Amino acid sequence: MRVNVSPGPREYTKETLLPRSSLCGSKAYHLQKSTCGKCGYPAKHKRKYNWSVKAKRRNTTGTGRMRHLKIVYRRFRHGFREGTTPKPKREAVAASSSS
Repeated sequence: MRVNVSPGPREYTKETLLPRSSLCGSKAYHLQKSTCGKCGYPAKHKRKYNWSVKAKRRNTTGTGRMRHLKIVYRRFRHGFREGTTPKPKREAVAASSSS
């Protein structure tokens, strides 16, 4: 291993941040290949392999915000009911206390 490396080789990096950083946000975009080693950008589908179980665990559903899905899960528990109003709680409390 060389100790005193000249400044030339240190300046150049082959991998940099993604142009579309919302995909994976990692510094794995290869400038000469023009592809990302983590998410496969600019491919249409996100890069995902079964031989890397840990990577799938890190990037699967539930590791992000799930802005829409967490609402869908809640609606699923009650059978996607719509157009109904909850029973007023005051009347239920008053009826139970009077009897």
